[in-house]
Amino acid sequence: MALERMNPPELFTPTGYHHVVKDGDTVYVAGQVGIDKDRNMGEDAASQIEQTFKNLKACLEAAGSDLHHLKKLTIYLAHREDAPTYREIRSRYVPNELTGTGTIVIAGLADPKVRIEIDAIAAVA
Repeated sequence: MALERMNPPELFTPTGYHHVVKDGDTVYVAGQVGIDKDRNMGEDAASQIEQTFKNLKACLEAAGSDLHHLKKLTIYLAHREDAPTYREIRSRYVPNELTGTGTIVIAGLADPKVRIEIDAIAAVA
């Protein structure tokens, strides 16, 4: 079965990669950050985290999945102090019992203004 690569219309068009790769019944979502379709990014952690989950949701839905079919999330935080905000916003999108999660605090992401990045693996709904 051929891989399906896609860029949901709700997200900016990336250069050199696709936001989503669907392989049979498995969906792989490339690292999502808090940048909207017009490449705008919030200044604070809460707005970036909120947009990141909106982007993740759009990616999953484009591939025939949703946030309830997540298998694995990997979260990269550039600021340890953002963890409580991340957990609060995550709880509105993803019930705790639905997925395995790895959270990593790192020195920084590709763009120094980016506070969070999330990649994911999910099943097709």
